[in-house]
Amino acid sequence: MPDLSIIIPAYNEADRLPAFLRHVHEWAKADGREIEIIVVNDGSSDATAQVAAGEGARVISLERNSGKGAAVRRGMLEAKGRLRLFADADGATQMTELAALERAVASGAEIAIASREGKGTVIESSWLRRFLGRWFNRAVRMGSVKGIRDTQCGFKLFATPRAQALFEAAKENGFAFDVELLYLAQKWGISITEVPVNWKEIAGSKVRLARDGWRMLKAVKRIRRRWRTGEYAKPPGGLAV
Repeated sequence: MPDLSIIIPAYNEADRLPAFLRHVHEWAKADGREIEIIVVNDGSSDATAQVAAGEGARVISLERNSGKGAAVRRGMLEAKGRLRLFADADGATQMTELAALERAVASGAEIAIASREGKGTVIESSWLRRFLGRWFNRAVRMGSVKGIRDTQCGFKLFATPRAQALFEAAKENGFAFDVELLYLAQKWGISITEVPVNWKEIAGSKVRLARDGWRMLKAVKRIRRRWRTGEYAKPPGGLAV
């Protein structure tokens, strides 16, 4: 069993993915870590699968483009690592930031999430992305996930069987899957720690902030409705909370 599984969702990422995969391998070698890298090819029409395999990743291919949430969920459910991290294919958050998340886990967190908000962070991003991102996160805090300043950073560590089993219950296939996981974790009493990290915007993002922001807010309503109607009535995987 590897110490760490790294799940990378990828849709048409043949250009950006190789650099990040090489970075992951270099980091693991320097850190002396036993890892598995799982790239979930989300119905790409380019050479994402071939590129990932050529860089030594285990590739899981979805037949059609199903969404980032669906890709992360598939990878998490097939992972074998004691710790399971999902990371964006662009490498906006580098693996050197993982140490801070692991310190949070050592202090008792079951989920440690990277955050672009907090003192001492270096964030390289357009002003529009920062503004819209903060607007979305403020709306999410008011409507569902409490006390978390950045729900959407694509670098999250799931450290316990309870936290990893959240993916058995998750239903959101799109970009709102982060919100769903954190919402359910809070409802079920699974501990979350938000960890400030350095982050750099990489050209080529699949997110369209205005369009996808409204879609995610609609998804938040779906998530809350599922909770009210009992679709999330029991903890995932039959695990007690």
